[in-house]
Amino acid sequence: MKKVVTIGVLILIAVSFVGALYYLYQKNQEDPTVYETQQASVHTIVKKTVATGNIVPKEEVLIKPNISGIIDEIYIEAGDRIKAGDLIAKIRVIPNVSSLQSAKDAVVTAKINLDNEQKLYERQKSLFEKGVISANDFDNVEVAYKRAQQNHRSAQQNFEIVQTGTTSGIGSAANTLIRSTVEGMVLDVPVKAGNQVIESNNFNDGTTIATLADVNEMIFEGKVDESEVGKIKEDLPLEVTVGAIENKTFNAVLDYIAPKGVDENGAIQFEIKGTLDKADTTFIRAGLSANASIILARADEVMAISEALVQFDPKTEQPYVEVETGDQDFVRKDLELGISDGIYVEVKNGITKEDKIKVWNQIKPAMGMTAN
Repeated sequence: MKKVVTIGVLILIAVSFVGALYYLYQKNQEDPTVYETQQASVHTIVKKTVATGNIVPKEEVLIKPNISGIIDEIYIEAGDRIKAGDLIAKIRVIPNVSSLQSAKDAVVTAKINLDNEQKLYERQKSLFEKGVISANDFDNVEVAYKRAQQNHRSAQQNFEIVQTGTTSGIGSAANTLIRSTVEGMVLDVPVKAGNQVIESNNFNDGTTIATLADVNEMIFEGKVDESEVGKIKEDLPLEVTVGAIENKTFNAVLDYIAPKGVDENGAIQFEIKGTLDKADTTFIRAGLSANASIILARADEVMAISEALVQFDPKTEQPYVEVETGDQDFVRKDLELGISDGIYVEVKNGITKEDKIKVWNQIKPAMGMTAN
């Protein structure tokens, strides 16, 4: 029995020895790792963050009526360019029954007073001509008569305004004719002929008849995440791209960052605004979606290397690369880095453009395949 065990142990040892020799032989047959190298090059590096939003007019003017009624006619449509004072719409007044009756009663009352003052005036005039009353007494009667005439005219005009929205004698002040208050393009006409509109007053914003804006003054209006808002500041340059306008970038300047964020789907968003360069005459329709690249930092024509080449000391976190000094011999060189765009990083000091840098994290080709 002991002899069988001994023979088994010897066989196991022999198999292990042969396996070890075979493993070492295979390792010796493998090609040694050959590291490729890269050299620094000149790049323009732009560090930026992106905000999404829309292109909107800098200022929009809402045209609202100062009298309630029904739209009788509309003289404009979206896309028209109009000037201040141009006619926009005409309103037909639907009078309030109570106000109409009160105005009518006021006319009747004023007429009664006028008739009475007229009789007194004619009687006193006859007496004055005969020398019975003094000029002073006659003047008082004449003033009262003229005041009654004026009150009657005012009551009649008020009745006409309540009934029709306008009256003779007020000219361009007729509030049934809605006119533009500014020059610009008509962006929207949300009402149609026959729609009822409500006047703008202290208790009601009123019905918007038209929206106007100067399309030559457009801004980018978007939002950035709270993780990015600390990196930006006013007056930073923007590069705006509009989805509907291909191969075109618009320059802008960041001129507003909201002091308070808004919770949107669990993320805090801050509103930003940037004024587009007026020198660009490209027509941009209001409301188009756009992306704005906020330029945080920029370095033009600087020496840079791929970020993939940079290693970091595990203790000091000092960035460094390995530079070739001979055939597959490398030496460490510490770096002073500048800005990065996530692909290339600026190298301020540590290497030259002639140095060959080790590509340390290259991917080995799969078994049976060769590298291109």
